[in-house]
Amino acid sequence: MIPTAHIEVKEQEIIAKTVLMPGDPLRAKFIAETFLENVTKFNNVRNMFGYTGTYKGRKISVMASGMGMPSIGIYSYELFNFYGVENIVRIGSCGAYTSSLNLYDVILCTHAWSESSYAKVQNGYKSDTIAASPELNDKLEIIAKDLGIKIHKNIIHSADVFYRENFEEYKDIYEKHGCTCVEMESFALFHNANVLGKKAACLLTVSDNLATHELTTSEERQNAFTNMMKIALEMAE
Repeated sequence: MIPTAHIEVKEQEIIAKTVLMPGDPLRAKFIAETFLENVTKFNNVRNMFGYTGTYKGRKISVMASGMGMPSIGIYSYELFNFYGVENIVRIGSCGAYTSSLNLYDVILCTHAWSESSYAKVQNGYKSDTIAASPELNDKLEIIAKDLGIKIHKNIIHSADVFYRENFEEYKDIYEKHGCTCVEMESFALFHNANVLGKKAACLLTVSDNLATHELTTSEERQNAFTNMMKIALEMAE
Protein backbone atom coordinates (compact mmCIF):
# COMPACT_ATOMS: atom_id res chain seq x y z
CA MET A 1 0.00 0.00 0.00
CA ILE A 2 1.32 3.45 -0.95
CA PRO A 3 0.79 6.16 1.68
CA THR A 4 -1.33 9.14 0.67
CA ALA A 5 0.10 12.65 0.53
CA HIS A 6 -1.09 13.49 4.04
CA ILE A 7 -1.21 10.17 5.94
CA GLU A 8 1.95 8.05 6.08
CA VAL A 9 0.43 4.64 6.96
CA LYS A 10 1.72 1.81 4.76
CA GLU A 11 -0.55 -0.90 6.17
CA GLN A 12 -4.29 -0.20 5.94
CA GLU A 13 -5.23 -2.44 8.86
CA ILE A 14 -3.37 -0.20 11.35
CA ILE A 15 -6.25 2.30 11.21
CA ALA A 16 -9.52 1.19 12.81
CA LYS A 17 -12.85 1.19 10.97
CA THR A 18 -14.02 3.95 13.31
CA VAL A 19 -11.97 7.14 13.72
CA LEU A 20 -12.56 9.92 16.22
CA MET A 21 -11.51 13.25 14.75
CA PRO A 22 -10.79 16.29 16.92
CA GLY A 23 -9.46 19.38 15.20
CA ASP A 24 -6.47 19.86 17.49
CA PRO A 25 -3.54 17.40 17.20
CA LEU A 26 -2.87 17.86 20.92
CA ARG A 27 -6.43 16.83 21.70
CA ALA A 28 -5.85 13.65 19.67
CA LYS A 29 -2.67 13.06 21.69
CA PHE A 30 -4.55 13.68 24.95
CA ILE A 31 -7.26 11.17 24.04
CA ALA A 32 -4.74 8.51 23.03
CA GLU A 33 -2.64 8.93 26.17
CA THR A 34 -5.57 9.26 28.57
CA PHE A 35 -8.11 6.72 27.33
CA LEU A 36 -6.45 4.18 25.00
CA GLU A 37 -4.31 1.12 25.60
CA ASN A 38 -1.86 -0.64 23.26
CA VAL A 39 -1.40 2.61 21.34
CA THR A 40 0.34 2.86 17.97
CA LYS A 41 1.04 6.28 16.49
CA PHE A 42 0.35 6.01 12.77
CA ASN A 43 0.74 9.58 11.51
CA ASN A 44 3.19 12.43 12.03
CA VAL A 45 2.87 14.18 8.66
CA ARG A 46 2.47 17.95 9.26
CA ASN A 47 2.13 17.08 12.97
CA MET A 48 -1.44 15.93 12.29
CA PHE A 49 -1.14 13.15 14.84
CA GLY A 50 -3.00 9.87 14.40
CA TYR A 51 -3.20 6.99 16.86
CA THR A 52 -4.78 3.54 17.02
CA GLY A 53 -5.38 1.69 20.28
CA THR A 54 -7.98 -0.17 22.24
CA TYR A 55 -10.74 1.16 24.47
CA LYS A 56 -12.21 -1.43 26.82
CA GLY A 57 -10.52 -4.02 24.62
CA ARG A 58 -12.08 -2.71 21.40
CA LYS A 59 -10.11 -1.14 18.53
CA ILE A 60 -10.48 2.54 17.69
CA SER A 61 -8.40 5.29 16.09
CA VAL A 62 -8.14 9.00 16.77
CA MET A 63 -6.67 11.51 14.35
CA ALA A 64 -6.64 15.29 14.17
CA SER A 65 -8.33 17.07 11.27
CA GLY A 66 -6.87 20.55 11.57
CA MET A 67 -9.07 23.64 11.32
CA GLY A 68 -11.64 24.33 8.64
CA MET A 69 -13.40 22.47 5.86
CA PRO A 70 -10.46 22.27 3.43
CA SER A 71 -8.37 20.54 6.11
CA ILE A 72 -10.95 18.02 7.36
CA GLY A 73 -11.98 17.57 3.74
CA ILE A 74 -8.52 16.23 2.87
CA TYR A 75 -8.05 13.99 5.91
CA SER A 76 -11.55 12.52 6.03
CA TYR A 77 -11.52 11.83 2.27
CA GLU A 78 -8.21 9.98 2.49
CA LEU A 79 -9.31 7.97 5.54
CA PHE A 80 -12.60 6.99 3.91
CA ASN A 81 -11.34 6.38 0.38
CA PHE A 82 -7.85 4.94 0.83
CA TYR A 83 -7.64 3.45 4.33
CA GLY A 84 -10.89 1.52 4.70
CA VAL A 85 -12.41 3.74 7.39
CA GLU A 86 -16.18 3.34 7.63
CA ASN A 87 -17.12 5.80 10.38
CA ILE A 88 -15.74 9.16 11.43
CA VAL A 89 -17.02 10.96 14.50
CA ARG A 90 -15.85 14.55 14.74
CA ILE A 91 -15.34 15.66 18.35
CA GLY A 92 -14.81 19.38 18.50
CA SER A 93 -15.58 22.71 20.11
CA CYS A 94 -18.23 25.19 19.10
CA GLY A 95 -19.47 28.68 19.85
CA ALA A 96 -23.08 28.90 21.01
CA TYR A 97 -25.51 31.27 19.32
CA THR A 98 -28.06 31.17 22.14
CA SER A 99 -28.06 31.73 25.89
CA SER A 100 -29.99 28.46 26.29
CA LEU A 101 -26.67 26.64 25.84
CA ASN A 102 -24.05 26.68 28.59
CA LEU A 103 -20.29 26.20 28.53
CA TYR A 104 -19.40 22.47 28.33
CA ASP A 105 -22.86 21.46 27.03
CA VAL A 106 -22.58 18.59 24.52
CA ILE A 107 -24.21 18.95 21.11
CA LEU A 108 -25.08 16.04 18.81
CA CYS A 109 -25.33 17.55 15.32
CA THR A 110 -28.36 16.49 13.32
CA HIS A 111 -27.52 18.65 10.28
CA ALA A 112 -24.81 21.08 9.25
CA TRP A 113 -25.85 24.29 7.48
CA SER A 114 -23.20 26.29 5.64
CA GLU A 115 -22.56 29.09 3.16
CA SER A 116 -19.48 27.13 2.05
CA SER A 117 -18.88 26.19 -1.59
CA TYR A 118 -17.04 23.01 -0.51
CA ALA A 119 -19.73 20.52 -1.55
CA LYS A 120 -20.63 22.35 -4.75
CA VAL A 121 -17.01 22.45 -5.90
CA GLN A 122 -16.34 18.86 -4.83
CA ASN A 123 -19.13 17.25 -6.84
CA GLY A 124 -21.82 19.81 -7.71
CA TYR A 125 -23.94 19.34 -4.57
CA LYS A 126 -26.26 22.34 -4.39
CA SER A 127 -27.96 22.22 -1.00
CA ASP A 128 -26.68 24.32 1.90
CA THR A 129 -27.62 21.64 4.46
CA ILE A 130 -26.23 18.13 4.96
CA ALA A 131 -27.40 15.59 7.53
CA ALA A 132 -25.22 13.52 9.79
CA SER A 133 -25.54 9.75 9.45
CA PRO A 134 -28.74 8.74 11.29
CA GLU A 135 -27.30 5.33 12.21
CA LEU A 136 -24.30 6.84 13.99
CA ASN A 137 -26.43 9.50 15.66
CA ASP A 138 -28.81 6.86 17.00
CA LYS A 139 -25.87 4.94 18.48
CA LEU A 140 -24.34 8.06 20.03
CA GLU A 141 -27.66 9.09 21.54
CA ILE A 142 -28.12 5.67 23.16
CA ILE A 143 -24.54 5.74 24.49
CA ALA A 144 -25.03 9.20 25.99
CA LYS A 145 -28.22 8.06 27.70
CA ASP A 146 -26.49 4.96 29.10
CA LEU A 147 -23.63 7.12 30.41
CA GLY A 148 -26.03 9.63 31.95
CA ILE A 149 -24.62 12.48 29.84
CA LYS A 150 -27.12 15.07 28.64
CA ILE A 151 -26.88 15.99 24.98
CA HIS A 152 -28.62 18.59 22.81
CA LYS A 153 -29.65 17.47 19.31
CA ASN A 154 -29.25 20.57 17.14
CA ILE A 155 -28.62 21.97 13.68
CA ILE A 156 -25.18 23.57 13.59
CA HIS A 157 -23.50 26.21 11.43
CA SER A 158 -20.29 25.20 9.64
CA ALA A 159 -18.47 28.43 8.82
CA ASP A 160 -15.54 29.22 6.55
CA VAL A 161 -14.75 32.47 8.39
CA PHE A 162 -13.74 32.69 12.05
CA TYR A 163 -13.25 36.46 12.28
CA ARG A 164 -16.36 37.99 10.72
CA GLU A 165 -16.45 41.76 10.41
CA ASN A 166 -20.08 41.70 11.53
CA PHE A 167 -20.32 39.28 14.46
CA GLU A 168 -23.97 40.21 14.94
CA GLU A 169 -24.79 38.13 11.84
CA TYR A 170 -24.99 35.10 14.08
CA LYS A 171 -28.40 36.30 15.26
CA ASP A 172 -29.79 36.10 11.73
CA ILE A 173 -28.27 32.65 11.19
CA TYR A 174 -29.82 31.43 14.43
CA GLU A 175 -33.25 32.83 13.57
CA LYS A 176 -33.36 31.93 9.86
CA HIS A 177 -31.65 28.55 9.85
CA GLY A 178 -32.12 27.25 13.40
CA CYS A 179 -28.38 26.88 14.00
CA THR A 180 -27.69 26.93 17.73
CA CYS A 181 -23.90 26.97 17.46
CA VAL A 182 -21.00 27.37 15.05
CA GLU A 183 -17.91 25.34 14.13
CA MET A 184 -15.88 25.00 10.93
CA GLU A 185 -15.69 21.38 9.76
CA SER A 186 -18.83 19.20 9.83
CA PHE A 187 -20.39 20.24 6.51
CA ALA A 188 -17.35 18.95 4.60
CA LEU A 189 -17.11 15.79 6.71
CA PHE A 190 -20.77 14.91 6.18
CA HIS A 191 -20.46 15.60 2.45
CA ASN A 192 -17.43 13.33 2.05
CA ALA A 193 -19.23 10.55 3.89
CA ASN A 194 -22.22 10.85 1.56
CA VAL A 195 -20.08 10.95 -1.59
CA LEU A 196 -18.10 7.86 -0.59
CA GLY A 197 -20.93 5.81 0.93
CA LYS A 198 -19.56 6.08 4.47
CA LYS A 199 -20.92 7.36 7.80
CA ALA A 200 -20.11 10.52 9.75
CA ALA A 201 -21.32 12.20 12.91
CA CYS A 202 -20.32 15.13 15.06
CA LEU A 203 -20.25 15.74 18.80
CA LEU A 204 -19.41 19.26 19.95
CA THR A 205 -18.71 20.87 23.30
CA VAL A 206 -19.62 24.50 23.85
CA SER A 207 -16.36 26.40 24.34
CA ASP A 208 -17.76 29.93 24.20
CA ASN A 209 -21.10 31.69 23.91
CA LEU A 210 -21.63 34.63 21.57
CA ALA A 211 -24.87 35.57 23.33
CA THR A 212 -23.51 35.62 26.90
CA HIS A 213 -19.80 36.28 26.08
CA GLU A 214 -18.64 33.37 28.27
CA LEU A 215 -15.33 31.72 27.32
CA THR A 216 -13.15 28.71 28.07
CA THR A 217 -9.34 28.71 27.86
CA SER A 218 -7.27 26.98 25.18
CA GLU A 219 -6.06 24.48 27.80
CA GLU A 220 -9.63 23.67 28.79
CA ARG A 221 -10.55 23.13 25.14
CA GLN A 222 -7.64 20.75 24.75
CA ASN A 223 -8.05 18.72 27.93
CA ALA A 224 -11.40 19.24 29.64
CA PHE A 225 -14.03 18.31 27.04
CA THR A 226 -14.16 14.75 28.31
CA ASN A 227 -17.91 14.04 28.19
CA MET A 228 -18.06 14.08 24.40
CA MET A 229 -14.85 12.00 24.32
CA LYS A 230 -16.36 9.34 26.58
CA ILE A 231 -19.47 9.13 24.39
CA ALA A 232 -17.47 8.85 21.18
CA LEU A 233 -15.01 6.29 22.58
CA GLU A 234 -17.85 3.85 23.16
CA MET A 235 -18.08 3.58 19.35
CA ALA A 236 -14.94 1.39 19.46
CA GLU A 237 -15.43 -1.99 17.78
